[in-house]
Amino acid sequence: MNAFTGPTSILAMAFGSGPVVGGVLAVLVLCSVLCWAIILYKYREIRRAGRQSREFLEMFWDTKGLQTVFAASRDLTDSPLAELFREGYREWNRVRARFETPAAVDEDDLSTEVGRIETVQRTLRLVTEAEITRLERMLVFLATVAGAAPFVGLFGTVWGIMDSFREIGLTGSANLAVVAPGISEALIATATGLAAAIPAVVAYNYFNNAIKIMATEMDAFSAEFLNIVSHNVARIEGGGRR
Repeated sequence: MNAFTGPTSILAMAFGSGPVVGGVLAVLVLCSVLCWAIILYKYREIRRAGRQSREFLEMFWDTKGLQTVFAASRDLTDSPLAELFREGYREWNRVRARFETPAAVDEDDLSTEVGRIETVQRTLRLVTEAEITRLERMLVFLATVAGAAPFVGLFGTVWGIMDSFREIGLTGSANLAVVAPGISEALIATATGLAAAIPAVVAYNYFNNAIKIMATEMDAFSAEFLNIVSHNVARIEGGGRR
């Protein structure tokens, strides 16, 4: 006989607990199951995003021509860097089309058109925010469980101990055989709360750090892309064409 089998096992005490403690245990178990599902999903999502971003960066620096990079990056649908490049490249093409259309640009209008490059910068910023939001989706649930589960478990424990003291009052006996089962059932709630909270807080910190790294990479890539755009603008102003 061990802690998980027999009439005095943890499982037996959990199933035999009162309605309040039993409800607390059910909520905590459900939260734990959902947390593990989210952890597995987000681990795969963030790992895939990181792998595809590394592939994109290698392709970006090894491939000549932004149009070639754009075509090749369409398969990297989970990479935030690839999505950032695609949207920035589309916006830059719209701006560049205005530069390279003689009827649309004259000498007095050129500075206004150059100012439109700010729309590329704004697009990059909006895409960065959207990708970070996508990667952070469902992490709030992990944070909530990490913060609330121990207190929910503590509530179940306090309630169970109250029931034990009530039994003492009804029976008029305070010996260990009377109070031990109720206190044991109550402490299971605290243990279950910690079991739900610990993986949630560890996973949340891990994912949050990984997303911060990706956000830094996106900011660095945005600066590099804007630098490329600035060189193109300088060539256009000088009468050249990309």
